[in-house]
Amino acid sequence: MLDEKGRLFGKINIVDLLVLILVVLLAAVVGLKLLGKGGVLPGAEGGAATLTYTVQVNNVYPEVYDSIVEYVEQEGGDQLMASGTKLNGYVTDVVAKPHDNSTTINSATGALTLPLADNLLDLTFTVTVHVANSATNEVGTQEVRIGKAHTLKTTHFEFANGIITDCQWDEAA
Repeated sequence: MLDEKGRLFGKINIVDLLVLILVVLLAAVVGLKLLGKGGVLPGAEGGAATLTYTVQVNNVYPEVYDSIVEYVEQEGGDQLMASGTKLNGYVTDVVAKPHDNSTTINSATGALTLPLADNLLDLTFTVTVHVANSATNEVGTQEVRIGKAHTLKTTHFEFANGIITDCQWDEAA
């Protein structure tokens, strides 16, 4: 089967054949890893949905709010990001209210309320995003669940200390 030049059937070198087989096996393994069991991408088996959720971020300086509100109020909102990649979702609204951060000192003569920080705001963001799997509700690398800590990152701003306060989804038909 090998000729005097080391070629199989006089056409292909045995080393080239082994490299070709290795490349085909490697491509098959990578394909199976990417497609997962059953031939579907991971996270795609639960059905697509549109999530609308709210994230509350407390103790924000008014200057920060003034800087981000223009991006949120632009048509369509500010696009979400994760790991440097733009996501199929947008921050569509932000509502600011004064942060109540005070302490009360009780004494025999009465109670005295002292503010701990002036002019801070609590921001409530509304986010609309399309997810591939409504069971896991993954937005980028985060799962969306009520009460869970959430990093809200867009193309123009980021808050790492948000809490999800509401979540509603519309299943795709």
